[in-house]
Amino acid sequence: MSLVDSQAPLCLPRLPLTRLPVKPLPQGTIDTHFHVFWSDAPLNTPRSYTPDIATTADWIAFADRLGIGRGIVVQPSVYGLDNQVLIEALAAFPERLRGIVVIDPETGPTEIARLDRLGVRGVRINTRNKGGLPLTAAETLAVSIRDFGWSLQLQISPDQIDDLARRLPHLGVRFVIDHLGFIPLADGAWRQHLPALQRLADHPGGYVKLTAPYRLTRERGYAGFAEVVGALAASHPEKLLWGSDWPHTELWSDMPDDADLIDGIQDAIGNPELARKIFIENAETLFFGR
Repeated sequence: MSLVDSQAPLCLPRLPLTRLPVKPLPQGTIDTHFHVFWSDAPLNTPRSYTPDIATTADWIAFADRLGIGRGIVVQPSVYGLDNQVLIEALAAFPERLRGIVVIDPETGPTEIARLDRLGVRGVRINTRNKGGLPLTAAETLAVSIRDFGWSLQLQISPDQIDDLARRLPHLGVRFVIDHLGFIPLADGAWRQHLPALQRLADHPGGYVKLTAPYRLTRERGYAGFAEVVGALAASHPEKLLWGSDWPHTELWSDMPDDADLIDGIQDAIGNPELARKIFIENAETLFFGR
């Protein structure tokens, strides 16, 4: 193994689905955050992890078993600016999938238009992983994607949320915060970050993904996640999105059970009308309007 490989450890494989959630997902659920990996696709150097293989067909089987109708493929950092795996996934399931790419901020309108025709609906900025675009790319990208109706998808650290709450609303594009902005859940630390997330969601174009609680705490049961979900569902139900984060990259211990994750968020949301907004309607508006 090379030095670079040793610094990008192999992720744990996802767990097989051994049971279905206690309560089925709403019919037509949209998974707004998952990744696919192919065995022959070149990996970026440097990178933060080496993925376990999880193909588009694997996600389709996963989604069909859970009753997930459609999905948003998100470009992972390990592929850098090479979106070929994602593009081939969109081509294979054009009615069922949309995509979030990672592109050079100087990409011109002809290429963006081509990607748009293929089903791409946004660009990802990722400040947490090697191979991701930096936050400084946001202004340039916003200008490039504005006329296409794309959104900026942001994987950030919690200490960036206050700054984003001031900057993002002025860019003129919709934006989505991945994984609750990575706010820490342990010992009630989420309380100090929740108001800033709500300010982002106050903006007409601001959305938040209720995803990946295992990235926000190491505590079993993800204490605090239900409270955050409940608070946001009460204040901004029309601005929340659900995603599986399948196949749960960058984990080297304690791989979560997908049925447990779905049970947890459904319990936290509670209200069936709110659940329909979060699992279907908000994502439909954002990604499948055309």
